[in-house]
Amino acid sequence: MTRRHTLQAGGAAAAALALSACGVDGQQREPAASEDFWAGKERTGNLRWANWPLYMDPERTQIQQFTESTGIKVDYKEDVHEAASFFGQIQPKLANGDDIGYDLMVLTNGFELAKLIELGYLARLDHTRLPAFAEYAGEIYKNTSYDPGNKHTVPYASGITGIAYNPEFVDREITSLQDLWDPAFEGKVGMFADPQEIAVFGLLANGVDPADSTREDWEAAADKLREQRDSGVVRAYYEQDYIQPLTTGDLWMTMAWSGDIYQQNAEAGTDLKFVIPDEGATLWTDSLMIPYTTKAPVDAIELMNFLYEPEIATGLTEYIGYISPVPHAQEVMAEWAAAEGEGERAEALRAMSESSLVFPDESDYQKLHNYVALEPDQQGEFSSLFQAVTQS
Repeated sequence: MTRRHTLQAGGAAAAALALSACGVDGQQREPAASEDFWAGKERTGNLRWANWPLYMDPERTQIQQFTESTGIKVDYKEDVHEAASFFGQIQPKLANGDDIGYDLMVLTNGFELAKLIELGYLARLDHTRLPAFAEYAGEIYKNTSYDPGNKHTVPYASGITGIAYNPEFVDREITSLQDLWDPAFEGKVGMFADPQEIAVFGLLANGVDPADSTREDWEAAADKLREQRDSGVVRAYYEQDYIQPLTTGDLWMTMAWSGDIYQQNAEAGTDLKFVIPDEGATLWTDSLMIPYTTKAPVDAIELMNFLYEPEIATGLTEYIGYISPVPHAQEVMAEWAAAEGEGERAEALRAMSESSLVFPDESDYQKLHNYVALEPDQQGEFSSLFQAVTQS
């Protein structure tokens, strides 16, 4: 099981339609300026954190270290099982100005995050309280398209959506998105059902940068994907259950998440290959954010900052196997491996520190793109456009 395997089928598509129906009239608020929100705020000594399952060391090591360092106790809850349903749970309370039961939460860049920002439901961060983020965060994570200037969020972990293939059945190196359209792989290609995910691949296959795409580009991308579907190349559109068919050979290649492939190979001894296509791939990010109704904003932002300390970021990465927003964690992990000497953990640390799935290099990052940045009123139309391909 991985963090991505906890997503429920149809969640993203349902989210888009639900959010498009969720207007802002009577719900939108003007967020306080950063200096006004933080004025007079002090530690409470307690913090409530909502995160995805399987996204923290089960021993809660990093949380224990934070409590030992600061004295702040953390009530950690694995309550985010699917972004749309979690948004539906907290949105009425936020609209009413009520406490949602969390001071810190983790959500993916996408429809729900865009809506939370649009509605003014997230506290604007005081970056003077985030010195470790300023010092150690990778540059690509400091000014994202979905939250320019990190006004409301800082990354928790990221992953890549690329192509995975099984070399037992594919007798050539896969390098291009066009391989997903190759009739030689008829009935053996997997694609994602999530509109945000599949849209990026359709756009990149047409040579369009998702950040600069227009509605005409979206329509052309949908046509490109429809052509792929109608050719018989696609076996199925997957939510998250693609690993087993890829391993057994029901699929030969598929859209895939980097962390899934890394963990499958590490834990099951498989030799699945993961590539960032020449045309590019997707970088998605799960981010930390503070709801404006928080009871402990100072405690929450202290934890945000703490997670950017390289030793802490390294420990977190060792367990979850996804990309750390702290590049220096790679060096620390290699040092840990050397200190371990020999043994299973030393080998695992060494392999992880050398893996481009966990620590992409600069050339990899240059080929990575965020999801298409959408205004909330565009989300339903956008989602429907690509659902027409995957659900027909």
